[in-house]
Amino acid sequence: MALEDVKALFFDVFGTVVDWRMSVIRELGVFGSEHDVEADWTEFADDWRGLYQPSMDAVRRGDREWRNLDTLHRESLITLLSRHSIQGCTEDQINHLNRAWHRLDPWPDSVEGMTRLRTKYILATLSNGNIALLVNMAKRAGLPWDAVIGAEPARAYKPLPQCYLRNAEYLALEPGQCMLVAAHNDDLAAANALGFRTAFVHRPSEYGPNQTKDLEAEGDWDIVADSMPEIADKLGC
Repeated sequence: MALEDVKALFFDVFGTVVDWRMSVIRELGVFGSEHDVEADWTEFADDWRGLYQPSMDAVRRGDREWRNLDTLHRESLITLLSRHSIQGCTEDQINHLNRAWHRLDPWPDSVEGMTRLRTKYILATLSNGNIALLVNMAKRAGLPWDAVIGAEPARAYKPLPQCYLRNAEYLALEPGQCMLVAAHNDDLAAANALGFRTAFVHRPSEYGPNQTKDLEAEGDWDIVADSMPEIADKLGC
């Protein structure tokens, strides 16, 4: 199918649409100030994200039954509170901290570019985040989704093929009518192998000043851009 056949843009969210790292560092810092807790919150945020893929791997392999990302994030949080010698947190405080992932800020160009894209395309999430997390994030950040779907309704975490294919089916579309927008080459490669069209958006500071991966497009993607408005330009929006 040609790009003219694309009906829906599916978006990776963490790192592509929102700046998870600086947002989580901010949320942890506020928690520390309010509760007089000292820690290296930048290291804590990076450690938390570092447990992201390992926590999903056991679910992907079938070693654990399905658990949504809020549950996995909370398990990782409990581990890190102990590792960083932070004690005495109440259940309410732990739950509030865990919902830091519901309060992520968009990259400065995201809402503008996505609003333009929505004039021509269906915009849907294709994230490992669960639906409640993504809805709460969207309400706070003003993200203009038409559909909030992804790993949770598919009961499969990316890059398992069923995550991509089932979400295309939810919108009654063939893979070639879908384009994945992502800042991660491995995500785009998995989608492309299933017939999705692809758009790489450059997010060189997602992992901070020492980022070593996804610094450039590494595949023959349909679109390569430095911002969401540039994607809108290239798709005629």
